[in-house]
Amino acid sequence: MSRRHSSLLFLLAMVVLYYILPINGRLLWQPDETRYAEISREMLATGRWAVPYFLDIRYFEKPVLGYWVNNIGQWVFGESPFAVRFGSIASTLLTSLLLARFAWSLWRSRLAAYLTALIHLTFFIVYGIGTYAVLDPIVSLCLVAAMVSCWHAYQAPNHSKKIFYYALLGVCCGLGVMTKGFIALAVPGVSVVVWLLFAQRRAEVILYSFLAMLGCLLTLLPWAITIAQREPDFWHYFFWVEHIQRFAQSNAQHNAPFWYYFPWLIAGSLPWLGLLPGALVHGWQHRRHEAGYLLAWTLMPLLFFSLANGKLLTYILPCFAPLALLMARYLQESIESGRASIRATAWINILFASLVIIAIMVASPWGLLKKPFWTDSESLKCQIALLAFTVWLLCACLSLKYLRICWTLIACCPLGVALTFGMIIPTSISLTKTPQLFLQQHIDALQSSQFILSNDVGIAAGIAWQLKRSDVMMLKNRGELAYGLSYPDAQHKFVSLADFPAWLAAHRTAGTVSLFLKVENNQPHQSLPAADQVIQQGRIMLIQYLPQ
Repeated sequence: MSRRHSSLLFLLAMVVLYYILPINGRLLWQPDETRYAEISREMLATGRWAVPYFLDIRYFEKPVLGYWVNNIGQWVFGESPFAVRFGSIASTLLTSLLLARFAWSLWRSRLAAYLTALIHLTFFIVYGIGTYAVLDPIVSLCLVAAMVSCWHAYQAPNHSKKIFYYALLGVCCGLGVMTKGFIALAVPGVSVVVWLLFAQRRAEVILYSFLAMLGCLLTLLPWAITIAQREPDFWHYFFWVEHIQRFAQSNAQHNAPFWYYFPWLIAGSLPWLGLLPGALVHGWQHRRHEAGYLLAWTLMPLLFFSLANGKLLTYILPCFAPLALLMARYLQESIESGRASIRATAWINILFASLVIIAIMVASPWGLLKKPFWTDSESLKCQIALLAFTVWLLCACLSLKYLRICWTLIACCPLGVALTFGMIIPTSISLTKTPQLFLQQHIDALQSSQFILSNDVGIAAGIAWQLKRSDVMMLKNRGELAYGLSYPDAQHKFVSLADFPAWLAAHRTAGTVSLFLKVENNQPHQSLPAADQVIQQGRIMLIQYLPQ
């Protein structure tokens, strides 16, 4: 077998082992995965394709394209964790393929293209978000396609190709806006503006950018007009609350300090962290060439998101696409020149895995903590966690010995964690973050309930998705549904704690009332009326009132 075929087979094996086999072994994580699973399920069930609804409540936090992509997974694969995560997985794999193709067009090197795909697929942060049902992998694919189109437009030898690629740039940005909003314009914008400081023919880029704007507008316009006609308030809320307030106001949602993303850039670069300094320095040294484009594409979105008051880890996912290209090029030259960066990468992984193994031992049931991470009955989970990071340590050690295949061994470092992650989560966390675990134990009692209420949006979404019913109501907390609940036709979906006794007396005659609650501040709701049944596991509580 040729080296080319063996490399492709190894890459395919990585895809299967990382992105397919372990996915159904993890229950849906709330609030994000249960939310997006339920929104897509309701869209498929009701046929309301233009306006997103969540628990039968208008949900204007995001546009509609990401839900359409997620619908494909549930439509084709049914109602499994893999089906819910299919949109993220498929987008991540397509992004890696597009990056590999871009690497080939830049450097005409099969090794660079192969390393680009391998590095991107096995970045810790790319794998973590790329197998998690959120919209960021989808919008990241759109942004990668936009930045690749922009580069090809700049390099195009004639006007017809320039027109095609600039129009394609606009279409990709438009699709990104339809997935997650105007951030899909900001990321290419700040990246290209800085790169233009080092590039030639700036006037040409500025002139053709109007063609990209037109392509973006034409892509966005049909749905933008449709939702404006059906929900006139959508664009006001989406632009003002979801963009201006989240970016600029001091009380923005998910507020975090300026430096928030920099530790995550380091941690997310594992197991390739040893290449990070050299790749960035190499990019700066060659900034007047394609490396400058990749460097601006990496750093400017990172700076842009750092300036925003509202921050989430998933926002910086697009930065790791150009970083994979920079690292692949730097690793290729290191392999050819025998630089020490390969050994540095191995030693960083050895150090990381060793520290985690020590931490697991300390936090184990037989460790030094008074309140261990795992309970005495979960010693098997702790042992599996030790095995997973032992695999990481072993692969890192072998990469020092077998330098000719060191990059394949480095890529295998997180494999043990990927294959066993669903098995090592402590039950105390699983009960709170994966409500399906508790739901499945009491599915019959909930299915027979006439009314179901929850005080947590993520848990309510998990109930709705598990039971295939969107009539779950909110008790006490409105959460992210506050805006949708303000509409007159949705106000009956919320019950305050003070009003609950009267509401219960009025509705209990119609059938069983079930409360599926997340215990707040480690205290149950003492003010609730006496119930017929109370079941509590960890911070999750099921309270039932039988018909009277």
